[in-house]
Formats: sequence, structure tokens, C-alpha cells
Amino acid sequence: MQFELQHTDKASLARAGRITTDHGVIETPIFMPVGTVGSVKGVYHRDLRDDIRAQIILGNTYHLYLRPGLDTLRAAGGLHRFESWDGPILTDSGGFQVFSLAPIRKLTEEGCRFQSHIDGSRHLFTPENNVDTQRIIGADIIMALDECCPGDADHAYARKSLNLTKSWLDRFARRFRDTEPLYGYSQTFFPIVQGCIYPDLRREAVDHAVQTGADGYAIGGLAVGEPTEKMYEMLELVCPLLPADRPRYLMGVGTPANILEGIARGIDMFDCVMPTRNGRNGMLFTWNGIMNMRNAKWAEDFSELDPDGCSFVDHRYSRAYLHHLFVAGEMFAAMLASEHNLAFYLDLVRQARIHIIAGDFSAWKEEVLPRITARI
Repeated sequence: MQFELQHTDKASLARAGRITTDHGVIETPIFMPVGTVGSVKGVYHRDLRDDIRAQIILGNTYHLYLRPGLDTLRAAGGLHRFESWDGPILTDSGGFQVFSLAPIRKLTEEGCRFQSHIDGSRHLFTPENNVDTQRIIGADIIMALDECCPGDADHAYARKSLNLTKSWLDRFARRFRDTEPLYGYSQTFFPIVQGCIYPDLRREAVDHAVQTGADGYAIGGLAVGEPTEKMYEMLELVCPLLPADRPRYLMGVGTPANILEGIARGIDMFDCVMPTRNGRNGMLFTWNGIMNMRNAKWAEDFSELDPDGCSFVDHRYSRAYLHHLFVAGEMFAAMLASEHNLAFYLDLVRQARIHIIAGDFSAWKEEVLPRITARI
């Protein structure tokens, strides 16, 4: 993987760059649709490419490990072939699932023992077998195994958690260096900077992660219960400490406002289930605000979903029609809303890139934020 830093905003830390992988080029800042188990819920790949214009999608190691399983993925020739996606893929290590499965997992220096949420079977993730698993899945960018510390953890717990993440990172990096990709194209890995909301721990995490000399760095453990202001504070601390010539990935974030504020603080890559999850529940993000499509006010509104939007969904279907589909319980409603929201998110980062290059990103952000966060 290669990263070229192309432009930096003069009034903020916003950056425009280009990531080159063996499966294609990614222009940053970028939003990555989440395809947890090998699909972006309710969205055809042709639409991801042609209408949403996704440049990279995600898979999740925990879920793919459990189902369809490593034997199937290896036999298929990796996730790209299995799901018929020829663009770049990034996989999470499963660290967030370790966090979310707290009642049925146990963390030790060895690794994470957990029970499957599917059938209750018991499994062990170690840094070493996590590398092996992600080699079999075959993503272009893989994440180091970490513990995602709760956002409200006290300093003592956050310290213990970071020590575990650092130890796991050392072992993960060694295993990665000692193994090779399986399918004839290159892979790279990103360490994950943890440390909760404590500046001393975040600095320590950055120092340790940078020693790996990785091709990029992820920032984890944010948007997991801490106040939004604390998230921004941690980004303002961490981003300037990371190498300027490597991409920075903020994991699992977030709202359109979070994304613009993250870009302003130096983040290059984002992912979140919000556009599809909220879309399935009737929430639409648009350039003129946020709409609940179940509200009766849309029943006879025959205007486009988003007159300023970029997706074919905006121009073919009316607000009244989408409202009708949700009220009627049609699965097509969730599909259209998911596709629209993903198209909006990709357009948001695309416009941010245009304004970074033009030199007026900060002014544009302040003008657009009130519009896209309003409820209509």
C-alpha cells in the first residue's frame, strides 16, 4: 500500500490524499461502507460502484470467522472472490466485538476467549491466529487485534487495557512480518491507537504504534460512550503525533457532523453502520437536513428525496413514495434509504476533498454543518 499526501487545508488539519492498493485507488478523505458479513446490507455491488461510488468496503473478522468460516473463505480464494467485489477491502480484527461481547468473553495476556453469539461455541483469538485469520480472509488492509476500552473507563482500567493492546500489537506485528499473503496480492496492517480519554495514555499508545513503522494508523476507542467533545479533544491530540505521510483511520465514526469535524482534525478514513442502520429505520441524511420518512408530513410530498443529492435514488423516487414503502413495511424502503444514505456520506467526503483542494474547506464546513444537521 502507498499513500500520497496531496493537499493540506491552511485553516485546519484537513488533508486530501491518495491510497494505492493492489485492488485500486482510494481518494481521501473517504467513507467506507460496512459490509460486516460479506455484504453491505440491502445494497447491490453494482450500486455501490456506480451510484454510491464506494472506493473501499469493510468486512469483520469476528463475524466472517464464525460464518461462513475460514475453510469456506480459503476455498473461495478469499473474501474478494467470495463476495464478488474487486475493489479494496479493509477488515476489523474483531476488537470491537470483543468489547461488545463483554458478558461472554474473557481477556488474558494470551488473547480473547469468547462464546459465539450464534451457537454458544467457544473460541480463542490470539494476535497470532488473528493475523492468520485475516490472511485467509484476504483484505487489503487489516487491523491489529486490540481491546476497545469503554469510553467511561477510569484511568486504572484504561491503563490495564492499553498494556494489553500494546502487548498484543507487538505479537501481531511479528506474526504479520513472518507470514505472507495467500492470494497473490499484498496486504498491510494498521495498529490501533487506544487509551480512552486520557492524554497520557493516548500519547503512549501513539509512541508505541509508530514503532511498528506501519503503512497507516487507526484510532479506536472513540464514540463508545465518551462525550463528543472528548472525542474531538483526543483527535486534536493524536493526529498531529501520527506520521504525516501515513493515512489515519477513525474507527466506527459516525454522524455527518462527526465526519466533517474529524476531517478538520486530520482524519482520512471513516466507517460507520449509521447510514445503513438508520436508513433501515426510516432516517434519511440529506444536504438540507435529516428526515424521518415515517412521519405523516411526507405522505403527499412528491418532491425528490434530496434535490441537491447525487444518487439515482434522489431523482427517481419521491418522499411520498418512500414514506409509503416504510408505512407498508416493504423491504424496498430499507434498500432505497440505505443506498441514499451511503450516497450522501460518499458525496459528503467527496465534497470535503474538493474544498480541501480548493483551499476553502474550513469556511465550507462552517456553512454546511447547520444545514446537514437540521431536522426537517
